[in-house]
Amino acid sequence: MDPVAATLVILVLAVVAFVSNRVPIGVVAIGVALALFFTGVLTLPEALAGFGDPTVLFIAALFVVSESLDATGVTAWAGQRVIGRAGTKRSTLVVVVALLVAGLTALISINGAVAALLPLVVVVAARAGIASSKLLLPLAFAASAGSLLLLTGTPVNILVSEFAANAGGREFGYFEFALVGVPVVLGTIAILLVGGRLVPERKGALMPIDLVRHARLLRQQYALTLDTATILGPNTGVTEVVVAPRSPLIGARVCAGMTTPDGDLVVLGARRGDEQLKGIEFEVQAGDALLLQGTWDDLSRRASDPGVLVVDDPAQLRRSVPLGRGAKRAIGILLAMIVLLATGLVPPAVAALLAACALVLTRTVTVTQAYHSISWTTVVLIAGMIPLSTAFIATGTADLVAEGMLSVLGDAGPHVALLALCGLTVVLGQLISNTATVLIVAPIAISVSQALSLSVQPFMMALTVAGAAAFLTPIATPANLMVMEPGGYRFGDYWKLGLPLVLFFLALAVFYVPLIWPF
Repeated sequence: MDPVAATLVILVLAVVAFVSNRVPIGVVAIGVALALFFTGVLTLPEALAGFGDPTVLFIAALFVVSESLDATGVTAWAGQRVIGRAGTKRSTLVVVVALLVAGLTALISINGAVAALLPLVVVVAARAGIASSKLLLPLAFAASAGSLLLLTGTPVNILVSEFAANAGGREFGYFEFALVGVPVVLGTIAILLVGGRLVPERKGALMPIDLVRHARLLRQQYALTLDTATILGPNTGVTEVVVAPRSPLIGARVCAGMTTPDGDLVVLGARRGDEQLKGIEFEVQAGDALLLQGTWDDLSRRASDPGVLVVDDPAQLRRSVPLGRGAKRAIGILLAMIVLLATGLVPPAVAALLAACALVLTRTVTVTQAYHSISWTTVVLIAGMIPLSTAFIATGTADLVAEGMLSVLGDAGPHVALLALCGLTVVLGQLISNTATVLIVAPIAISVSQALSLSVQPFMMALTVAGAAAFLTPIATPANLMVMEPGGYRFGDYWKLGLPLVLFFLALAVFYVPLIWPF
């Protein structure tokens, strides 16, 4: 088969598979790479080159950095400090939530920021007497806007920077994205405030743990005299376990205040149904509830012991405790990485990998945490789709598509060409990953810029802005989907507020971006 025809067929099949949601994203991406090999479009090393691409390693390492900030309570601390002082007025909360999630997104990615702040926002909404749906959609949308503030905000930023350099332009600086990111964030907040009525008031299906109320409830149910800070602190915490049927603990003699056989945990209290087993020694039965105290690491390890059922996962509770163990190390290593990225002393991938290794070596995160924190779906998606971008360029497919586009547009000018490319990016971005979308459209945009003898910089930056405008459907981004159930949203709720945001992003991409990065 002709290489150009084969590349286009593979592209169409990939888009159909993405849209259908019937094939796992990672399988589609790997299938693309293998199809390019089997059709002879690329050699095997070329088809698998994405899995060793520095950009992929950079993105994978950033997930570990994000995990360190979340696991050590840095994001919880930031959220509680900022949102906790915002009062109960909806408009004020929207502004504060939007600014906070935008700032966090710039450092730790969209999904990480939304996942970290979502429980806190729901709790704050409940305390303020506001439906959580009024704050969660702004949370997700503001996170997408915040991804444009820094290079580390989203994998798309990293990809377009590499595309620009490979196409004869230059890489974008670490803070350079803020030139468009700041107006995007401010404009997004303005639209969120003006369009408040476009956000539905729904009853959410999820009420996360309010740490303060949780500690008070435990004190009440187990008749504890300890204060809240002693129960749930940066270094130590508590967890409830229920003795399972056939547990090896059944028949053991226990009383409040005793330690476990290894001496790592203390039994603070026990209950049997509605009865408090306090001040007496009792024989453990199936169904007894035990409240255990110890370090968070010991609690997490004991939570997986056979014979007990954990009520609240200590690893999740720990994330809600502000500035836990390792928080200072996580912040210090993050700042060191930012300095390396901003100064360009080492390549971006090296800076992120150094940070990830430092976090593991300093025991800020464990090796297991590091592996689990990486979104392997994202890594495989990018690694598998990079060869398609390579094929677009190597086979001349991008040039062919660009020529067809320009022949239709005629002499309409660069702004119209940019509008067409950004419009295509926005449409695809509502159906498939914006990362996959940019990997598809970027080679075409490069060919268009070269055919018009224009700088590639405004085209790449405009694609970044358009790629972030994924607001019309809940499946457009994981963050949109993440808030759907907690906010009680329906599929059709997103486009009402999303449409004015999409138009705003398009306007900035087409008219504002070329002012900062001239054609």
